[in-house]
Amino acid sequence: MQQLYNRVAGQSVERVAALSDGIFAVAMTLLVLDLRVPLAGAVHSERDLWQALVALSPRLIIFLMSVMTLGIFWVGQQTQLNHFARSDRNLAWIHIAFLCSVCLVPFSTSVLAEFIHYRVALLAYWFNILLLGITLYWSWNYARRNQLLIEDIRAEIHPAVVRRIVVAQTLYACGAAVCLINTYWAIAAIVLVQVNYAIAPQFCWGLFSRKAPEES
Repeated sequence: MQQLYNRVAGQSVERVAALSDGIFAVAMTLLVLDLRVPLAGAVHSERDLWQALVALSPRLIIFLMSVMTLGIFWVGQQTQLNHFARSDRNLAWIHIAFLCSVCLVPFSTSVLAEFIHYRVALLAYWFNILLLGITLYWSWNYARRNQLLIEDIRAEIHPAVVRRIVVAQTLYACGAAVCLINTYWAIAAIVLVQVNYAIAPQFCWGLFSRKAPEES
């Protein structure tokens, strides 16, 4: 009976997608909590308010960076789900692990926003991105090995998905390594990587097929 249950559990791709959409929505919403309105007692003029908003700009950059992080990985997960014919118990748990990493993004964002000068904070944020990439890679390869993909999937889809994850994680790691010089430069490098993937320019060094669906 236990083996039968394991064979029939977690087969709905739609339920995985529904859970994912909800968690991504909550995680994105929580990010804004790090943008705190300046204290009224510290603002006595237009100039004071302007200075307070300027002082808030590093947190705003971290907020936008994390929105792009979640947006990019939401698109990546949805691309995979669109190519799954069905799920199984193990694949469902792999995606739960992926969503656990999604839930950590508001925390790692808060750490980085609060301790933006510290390398440990930047590396903690990068490690969160690494966990997202590892679980997404794990999901795709598990689905492919266990024949959970749609039957008419094009041959070029698999290398395109794998290449995108591996290259992106390599670029993120290089960006995070810049924190050895300066954490602000590392943040700028990560943002550049994200902007590249968010807008998917056709001059992406020829690394990806122009018609690959995961570039949308």
